[in-house]
Amino acid sequence: MSSTVDKTMGDSKAMDDKYNVEAAEVLANEAQHLPITEAAPIYEQLLTLFPTAAKYWKQYVEAHMAVNNDDATKQIFSRCLLNCLQIPLWRCYIRFIKMANESKGLEGQEETRKAFDFMLNYVGADIASGPIWMEYITFLKSLPALSTQEESQRMTAVRKVYQKAIVTPTHHIEQLWRDYENFENSVSRQLAKGLLSEYQPKFNSARAVYRERKKYVDEIDWNMLAVPPSGSYKEEVQWMGWKRLLAFEKGNPQRIDSASSNKRIIFTYEQCLMYLYHYPDIWYDYATWHAKSGSVDTAVKVFQRALKALPDSEMLRYAYAELEESRGAIQPAKKIYESLLGDDVNTTTLAHIQFIRFLRRTEGVEAARKYFLDARKSPNCTYHVYVAYAMMAFCLDKDREIAHNVFEAGLKRFMHEPLYILEYADFLTRLNDDRNIRALFERALSSLPPEESVEVWKRFAQFEQTYGDLASMLKVEQRRKEALSRTGEEGASALVGSLQDVVSRYSFMDLWPCSSKDLDHLARQEWLAKNMNKKVEKLALPNGPGSVDYTGLISNSTVSAKVVNPDVSKMVIYDPRQKSGIETLPSTTSSGVPAAYSNLSNPVAAIVGGGMTNAFDEILKATPPALVAFLASLPVVEGPTPDVDVVLSICLQSDIPAGQTGKLGTSSVQLSGGPAPTTSVLSGSKSHPIPSAASFKTTRDRQAGKRKDLDRQEDDETATVQSQPLPRDVFRMRQIQKSRGGTTTKARGVTTSQTGSASYGSALSGDLSGSTG
Repeated sequence: MSSTVDKTMGDSKAMDDKYNVEAAEVLANEAQHLPITEAAPIYEQLLTLFPTAAKYWKQYVEAHMAVNNDDATKQIFSRCLLNCLQIPLWRCYIRFIKMANESKGLEGQEETRKAFDFMLNYVGADIASGPIWMEYITFLKSLPALSTQEESQRMTAVRKVYQKAIVTPTHHIEQLWRDYENFENSVSRQLAKGLLSEYQPKFNSARAVYRERKKYVDEIDWNMLAVPPSGSYKEEVQWMGWKRLLAFEKGNPQRIDSASSNKRIIFTYEQCLMYLYHYPDIWYDYATWHAKSGSVDTAVKVFQRALKALPDSEMLRYAYAELEESRGAIQPAKKIYESLLGDDVNTTTLAHIQFIRFLRRTEGVEAARKYFLDARKSPNCTYHVYVAYAMMAFCLDKDREIAHNVFEAGLKRFMHEPLYILEYADFLTRLNDDRNIRALFERALSSLPPEESVEVWKRFAQFEQTYGDLASMLKVEQRRKEALSRTGEEGASALVGSLQDVVSRYSFMDLWPCSSKDLDHLARQEWLAKNMNKKVEKLALPNGPGSVDYTGLISNSTVSAKVVNPDVSKMVIYDPRQKSGIETLPSTTSSGVPAAYSNLSNPVAAIVGGGMTNAFDEILKATPPALVAFLASLPVVEGPTPDVDVVLSICLQSDIPAGQTGKLGTSSVQLSGGPAPTTSVLSGSKSHPIPSAASFKTTRDRQAGKRKDLDRQEDDETATVQSQPLPRDVFRMRQIQKSRGGTTTKARGVTTSQTGSASYGSALSGDLSGSTG
């Protein structure tokens, strides 16, 4: 073999993913330019990975046809035709048949005719099969007729093919109908009238179905290679497209007979499996559809093909065994279960359990018991096998002694498994054996490490809450707290009783002694208490100021190490209430900017951290003074989402600095003389904040000169909205807006357009709405 092929094969072996579509396309393209002796191994490798890739089969067979290797060509066609129902591949097949029989006379013509019938029987329902029907008709018309009888037989054969073609929804259905009309009129106009009137409704129905079918067919990518599902969007789109097409065909939209409809459904499934070859659900749907249609033998064959395509699919094996068992074929079903057991080294626990159940159903109690005794010796046997067999003996065989003995035998081996302890406890609960239940819990808790005993303690406490007296109930709960307090960082705090313990003791199923709101409140309070304690402990560490570590806020020793926890190093508890410890009188800097940082700094950090530098304060120091003054005037509200109307009503009464327009690229900020109201003042009411005294004074001053200011506002077109006092008279304001309309402000080369409308209610009522554009 040449170095080129060696390099190509080496590249293919180096592929990270053996189903790499791009690498497969490169191999196929290179193989087309190689001699057949060198290209054959490449095609074999590709077709091993993609056995339903019709385009690779077509390239492979054409390479053999090019060198007239008829035997190899026939062998390849026998391997691929029935599994690859694609029109280009089948047209290649009919071309080969015609070439092979063109010199054989009448015998060759008969072989070609049989090949056409064979082809149309398999792919004649394809939406792209129109050219094949036309080619077959052309072939029939070309056959010699030496007598009137042979001519009549030829016309009859052509008519039958036409009548099948015009009721098949294909891309060429209208052209086929026109050809059929011409054909019948050329034979006999009188006979044509009756035949055309008979087939006109059938043709109309097929044409309507074709238009609907085309919508579903156009959603499918016919160049896609069959690869295992990876969950990509493209694969999901293809899967949904095939599902819709299958549902469409199952609905029998053309209202044809059931045999013809089933044939189309089978054809659609076979085409679907060319592209969704590695999808077990498609194989299962195909097999179960056959079984429901009464073709159980065909369903069995589909399952056999499915296991050949997906040999590692346990789901399909169980489904196949279920089908065999349901029709009474016990031995074939048993062979399937034995294939799941394998060599006992790689046998799964589930395979043991399902085989025990199968033997119990089909061969009786003794066969199941015998296999259980063998299965428990397997190195892969887990506690699940003991639980499954014990519960089967208890529920099906009604033998509580055997079930109890099985659980006891398993306890010696699986005492370290909390789930096994819980299953055993459930079994004893069914027996109403409270003495042994308590003994089981005590034995298990004495051997289990605290971090693995959480669920066992929980079940023990639930048992005592349900069946024990008050003293035993409280005792178990206290022991549980003492044991679990050593597993976390809470320490002694975990030993303190809470109201949640009462809720737990006096609830039943979905009935609670409190409302859901109370439950949320209790959970929140417990979380807050733990977190606040954690923060105090962290702050007491001598790490210096500003080095608070919040990573220990949330600790749960039962959480697996694989769980990725969020970074809570910057997390603080939200508290909307104003703290008296951070209330600071407003002051004014040298530039006239109100010292609003005290109002905007984080209250929780200020209380807990004392004089620590807060990151939020650092941000405020870099914030423009005008923006800081504006933020300082905003009220403190409850929750993360404030009431917009309340915020706007406060803004309307505040002295917000107005930007003065100057030269291009420069601006000056004129600040109000009054100090910004503190947060504590503004937060006097939750829903209706009360402005400060300074705000009322400023408001009264504005009211006194309101009329004069409004008159100046009408004349001065360059004034900004913020620089004008807002009128209290709604009717007067609407008159001003109506007279002004759209305002265009031009200032030294800078043009600003403002058009807007606003309607304001009472500034303190919160009824406010506005729109600006």
